[in-house]
Amino acid sequence: MYDHDLVIIGMGSAGLPAGMYASRYKISNVVIGALPGGALGTSHCVENYPGTTSESGHSIMARFAEHAKASGSELLTDEVISLDQLPEGGFETKTAGGKTFRSRFALLATGNAYKKLGVPGEAEYLGRGVSYCATCDGMFFKGKTVAMVGGGDAAVTEALYLAEIAAKVFILIRGDMPRAEKIWVDKALARDNIEFLPNTEVAEVRGDVMGMTGLLLKSGETLAANGVFVAIGSLPNTKLVDHMGPAKDATGCIVVDARQATSIPGLYAAGDITTNSNKFKQTIMSAAEGCLSANSIHEDLLRSDAH
Repeated sequence: MYDHDLVIIGMGSAGLPAGMYASRYKISNVVIGALPGGALGTSHCVENYPGTTSESGHSIMARFAEHAKASGSELLTDEVISLDQLPEGGFETKTAGGKTFRSRFALLATGNAYKKLGVPGEAEYLGRGVSYCATCDGMFFKGKTVAMVGGGDAAVTEALYLAEIAAKVFILIRGDMPRAEKIWVDKALARDNIEFLPNTEVAEVRGDVMGMTGLLLKSGETLAANGVFVAIGSLPNTKLVDHMGPAKDATGCIVVDARQATSIPGLYAAGDITTNSNKFKQTIMSAAEGCLSANSIHEDLLRSDAH
């Protein structure tokens, strides 16, 4: 009936550790992802993963993949196009490449998609000035000038973090006032090197062969800056399971319990798409959730085999 105990959807910092741990528990598993290494694999440099002083995300995720494969996981670079519950229990997973898998359990580890500015130069200077994570990339702008785009809590708190590193931080907001809580706004206003720019929107990210040099604003002015951090929200990649109706929070993250189980029997979730990670989206959190999911599935298999 089943060709695998577990199908893991997402080949990133949650899915690959989940595969590695599942394999160590002798759980037959396949890890499927259209983007090997996930979002972290595209990062130019990582300095905040324990044991990693400074290394490319691609290099780190290559080791994750190697570890999972060496432990016994099957890795498949392909896009999952559907995940459905089987009438008899378990799941059927289909890929764009024509593969079909039937499994007792499924783990969704598809991560988040950052909301983009959608302006010229944004993709070109990604990793060379454009970032969506101040915690990840802030240290590369020590003593430099940066811009933060966004007016919510995430943007202002990340700007406060950047103010400890950068010489100058501009916070660009579309309206007259930031939407962040007053306590964060007051803290930002109290910093000499933070400046709010209300009614300001980005029209283009500009740069040269060395990287980003500034922002063209919709007003026609140019703001000189070495980097821009975009914090205008993110969207959990949950479309594969939305038809099953898993419980979600107000942000669209899948509600999971302390074992990473969702409200759908047999379906687990790990990483940035979950309510356990949505307050601190970091690689170490995703990896831990992936490993915990594998442990929980191992416990479920032991219980089912005991009956």
